[in-house]
Amino acid sequence: MIAPSVAAAPELAGVADVARPTAPAASRPAQTALLLLAEFAPRHWPWAWSRLALRDRPLRGTPGLRLAKVLGSGHGGGFGLRPSPSILGLFCVLDDDDAVDALTAPAGPLLAWRDRATACFSVRLRAFSSRGSWSGVRLEVTAAPPSGGPVASLTRASIRPTRAAAFWRMEPAAERALHAADGCLLAAGVGEAPLLRQATFSVWRDPASMDAYARRGAHRAAIDAAARGGFFSESMFVRFVPYEARGTWRGRRLDA
Repeated sequence: MIAPSVAAAPELAGVADVARPTAPAASRPAQTALLLLAEFAPRHWPWAWSRLALRDRPLRGTPGLRLAKVLGSGHGGGFGLRPSPSILGLFCVLDDDDAVDALTAPAGPLLAWRDRATACFSVRLRAFSSRGSWSGVRLEVTAAPPSGGPVASLTRASIRPTRAAAFWRMEPAAERALHAADGCLLAAGVGEAPLLRQATFSVWRDPASMDAYARRGAHRAAIDAAARGGFFSESMFVRFVPYEARGTWRGRRLDA
């Protein structure tokens, strides 16, 4: 289930101390993802809304960029039907860390985001498990499954219009389960479009905490119902090793 809220804890600071994960030799250079969350003051809302309208166009031509998605959010950074006027997300997939370095350089393409944001958090990610696709792009597995330490999850789906009402009826129970989940350090509800193209990004204390949430309770029931009911025309479920976290989110410093 795509979860509907944002939470954060100081333990996420440890993500910044994780060394760059080693990919299997056959996959080097290692495909890397970047997730960015940003909140903007009212004077910058028109600029932020223009990012949603422009989508990936300002980033086209970025060396090594395979996928870029500008994402809106629910109120307060959650996953409700009420949109947030101030919070945006950005998810990018790039060829390797060098390409991410160029994207995030002090004078790079994301400078305008950082200059306007009142709060900005970013984290680099390498997939250790990946299923499905996003706009036809499949993420490569470039990290070994971790035995411990922080892990992250990205779940996204294009919801069939005829199944949207059934999908949204399951949302409150999944939200309550996420709030109560032990080990969830950060969770953000984001999406490409209201109602029908939704995603959740979350960071967990360790793989066991993530598995405990994913495999039982309201979340498990929602996943099973979605599979039986053919809710999604396209979906992607990825688990990552997160590293090099930077910035602040929801009033907390989340880097080293």
